[in-house]
Order: sequence, then structure tokens, then C-alpha cells
Amino acid sequence: MTNLAGSLLLPDWPAPAQVRACVTTRAGGVSQGAYAQLNLGDHVGDDLAAVTENRRRLSELCGVRPAWLRQVHGVNVVEAHPGKQPEADASWSATPGVACTVMTADCLPALFTDRAGTRVAAAHAGWRGLANGVLEATAASLGVPAQEILVWLGPAIGPAAFEVGEEVRDAFTVRHPAAHSAFRPGTRPGKLMADIYALARLRLAAVGVQAVYGGGLCTVGDERWFSYRRASCTGRFASLVWLEPTPSA
Repeated sequence: MTNLAGSLLLPDWPAPAQVRACVTTRAGGVSQGAYAQLNLGDHVGDDLAAVTENRRRLSELCGVRPAWLRQVHGVNVVEAHPGKQPEADASWSATPGVACTVMTADCLPALFTDRAGTRVAAAHAGWRGLANGVLEATAASLGVPAQEILVWLGPAIGPAAFEVGEEVRDAFTVRHPAAHSAFRPGTRPGKLMADIYALARLRLAAVGVQAVYGGGLCTVGDERWFSYRRASCTGRFASLVWLEPTPSA
């Protein structure tokens, strides 16, 4: 377990003391081959016994019950429940010890909390979910004014690697013309380079969320993380956020 503990990335954000969060890397698990080592995705072709063991190790290390989702690149936000795996791309929780959990391998993981530390949330934002409002829906699930929300953006495909078609730009700019600033010419005709971090900040700012941290870690160029763009047969890493249980008096 020491190896796994040393492999976690801890967000650098001014969250309340009772709010805990982490992002896994590839190190510390039992999966083999393309999924080595700490693959947490049970839908990518890996041995399910290995995935189960990897998830058990993560839960034991963090002392929480992760609430997994069946992610579909949508905008549905649900209450986190460790005993269920609903079809959704974001979850929230006000229950200590229950970790809102999303899996990614280039898409953007975003972690949320209110400044008082009474509720947390996590969102999986591919470009479709981002364009359709998954971050805005997740912010709304906290039930507090936008100025009371803190967000941390985890490892995702960086602007030097995220080449997209013009339809992706159009999906953002049709409602938010300012999103033009997050795109630049690509390496091929008709292609553009997209900055998913800039797009996320623009969408959050549009609903009044200004306290946004993180960004700048590219999953394609940094082999600590799984990347679908780098290798289509690959695993998934997880981003978790939870409330610490209150110590007994």
C-alpha cells in the first residue's frame, strides 16, 4: 500500500479542512499489460478481478466508499451512493466518508466544494458534456451561491494535444462567443487546437464561479496517467472528493 499512497496527486486548492480529495495515477495496482497498473475502469476490457482489487486498494487507502458512475458524456448529476452505479457524469454528496468519484483518460475531471465544506461534488467533462453544461449542473447541485463554490480541475488532455474539428468549436461558441479564445489553428486543414481548461473556466465564470484552481497537467504527455489519445487500449484513473467523518467527542 505504500506504493499506492505515494502515487496519489493531492489537489492544491484552499478547500476546507474537512474536504479531502485525490487523483490516482497508473502506479500501485495489479492490472497488467496496457492497463498496468492501477486501472479503475471496469468497462475497458481489463480483467475484472484486477479492477476489483485496484478499487479495493483505493478505498482502503483513502478510508472512504467511492461512489462509481456509468459515465455517458452527458450532464446528469446524481447524489453519490456507493451501493449504486447510475448512468451519470457527475455526483454530489453531503455524507461524510462517501467519495464522489469520476474516471477519466483525457477528459476533464472537476472537483467541487462549497466554502463551508458542507457538500462536495465531482464531474466528468468530455467536450460534449462540457459544451452541454455538465459543470454548470454540478455547481448548481451544491445548492449555494456561485461565489461560495471552489473548483479544482484535474489532469486532462492539454492544449498542445487536443486537436478537434470545427464542430467542436461551434458547439461552444454558439452560446458563448468568448469561447473562440480557447481555440487556435491546428496542424491540419479544418482542425483546431482546443484548450479544455480555458473552456471550463469560461463556462464556470459565465455562471459566477470564479474560484477555479488546477489545470495544466496534460494526460497525453505525462505518462503518470492513462490517455486514450495516446493509446486507445488503456485504463482509467479516478478523481475523488469527499467529506471527512467528524471525530467522535
